[in-house]
Amino acid sequence: MKVYTIGFTKKSARRFFDLLRASGARRIVDVRLNNSSQLSGFAKQDDLAYFLRELCGMEYTHLPQLAPTQEIFSDYRKKRIDWETYETRFLELMRERRIEETIPEEVIRDGCLLCSEDQPHHCHRRLVAEYLEQEWGGLDIVHIGQSGESGAG
Repeated sequence: MKVYTIGFTKKSARRFFDLLRASGARRIVDVRLNNSSQLSGFAKQDDLAYFLRELCGMEYTHLPQLAPTQEIFSDYRKKRIDWETYETRFLELMRERRIEETIPEEVIRDGCLLCSEDQPHHCHRRLVAEYLEQEWGGLDIVHIGQSGESGAG
């Protein structure tokens, strides 16, 4: 089962939608806690769903249960915790939420986990994908749009 990931920051709308169209993903699975911020530009929930449908023929779904809590997110952003602590707390949250049991595989299959972070290295979308791979097995994780790469990673 393939699962893709992408972040929208540091990408123009053209590059973002071109990458998605070329990826093979069938839907965006929005894993942001807040998907309607003015800072999201073209990636605000209602606009994004429209653009995905019209430009890419893709579905859109928002799964905030795959996002960190506001507390975990704020602690990391305000540098009260480092990345390793963030990762530990977030993975513990995924276990508590039992996402491997509560998120249907068909939503993730051929889906693209979306958040704002440009790169997957310090991003919860990567942690979600890796957690599900560990729990379900058989996931082929493709990070599209990484800097310096043609789109896969």
